[in-house]
Amino acid sequence: MTPAEAIDQARKGRLLPVYLVAGEERLLRDEVVRELRAASLAGGVAAFNEDKFTAGEVDVEKIIAASRTVPVMAARRFVLVRGAERWDAETATSPFDRLAEYAAAPIDSTCLVVVGSKVDGRRKLAAAAKKRGFLVACDPLDARALPGWIVARFASKNHAVDHDVPELLATLAGPDLSSVDDAVERVSLYAGEGAPIDEAAIGACVARVRTADTWALVDAVGARDLGRALRTLADAYDPRERGLPLLGALAWSIRQLARYQAALESGASADDAARRAGVFQPYRARELGAKARAVRPREVERWLLVLAETDLALKSSRRDADAILEDMLTRLCKAETRATRGPGRTSEQPTRPSSESPART
Repeated sequence: MTPAEAIDQARKGRLLPVYLVAGEERLLRDEVVRELRAASLAGGVAAFNEDKFTAGEVDVEKIIAASRTVPVMAARRFVLVRGAERWDAETATSPFDRLAEYAAAPIDSTCLVVVGSKVDGRRKLAAAAKKRGFLVACDPLDARALPGWIVARFASKNHAVDHDVPELLATLAGPDLSSVDDAVERVSLYAGEGAPIDEAAIGACVARVRTADTWALVDAVGARDLGRALRTLADAYDPRERGLPLLGALAWSIRQLARYQAALESGASADDAARRAGVFQPYRARELGAKARAVRPREVERWLLVLAETDLALKSSRRDADAILEDMLTRLCKAETRATRGPGRTSEQPTRPSSESPART
């Protein structure tokens, strides 16, 4: 089951006697455990009905004994085991096997929650959890799912969100959910109760980057105006952030261009192409269309490759970040080239515009 499904079960009071909460996304694991604990101990005294253990530091028989204990002046006990991945190294009489035996005939008045960042799926407990539906998979969200999670997070705090905000925030703060959740909390507090969330709020709380700056860079790069691009970079660059938020916002803008162009090529109308690119305001859609017409789709693809290489350099190189970003702009502004092979040699020549492609500015 998903973390959302487990949380829904807990809030409705439909607890299972055993849960295996496994996955690398700590925020999701912690949220599931918090909701299961609250539902288990509701109406009872936690001091009498709760046991917490760490795998590898206590014998598994003690965990099973705690799970078989009768609640005291309460409907249910809560037993938590953290760090289950530590048991994976044990081969003889694995604690997972003993817990699988308990899970085959559990005590209904106890909610036993076993938590691990990684649990070998071949273990008996993992196999039983998957087969019988008490495995809660807390895996990291992929890039496609993260914007939806952000929308739901803001909705839980009574905020409506502009259409293009979730992807921008995912780019700036993701993919780690703890970082994204922290950003959502800061933006929520900044905006105030029930206020809509727009790009300005993201710029004020998450990164000092305005989308106007990133589109100014796109315009300068499209015009091959390196001087203007470098001046825009100097205005927007913050050395404390190594340029990563600026790079993320720039990549977000160029991905919008790529999606718009791809939609047009598939036969979509200009309005539909803008919606597929995540742009819904009419004036923004017109601006996006004008920018997309000014550059070849093949060139946009090259830009995205340069940005990906720059991201890797910023995160792994010891070079100054501003030098890496200046090199990036130099490469982006360089005329598109193609390799042409002659006898025994390779040279690069400017690519001539094709009749099907829109002219560059």
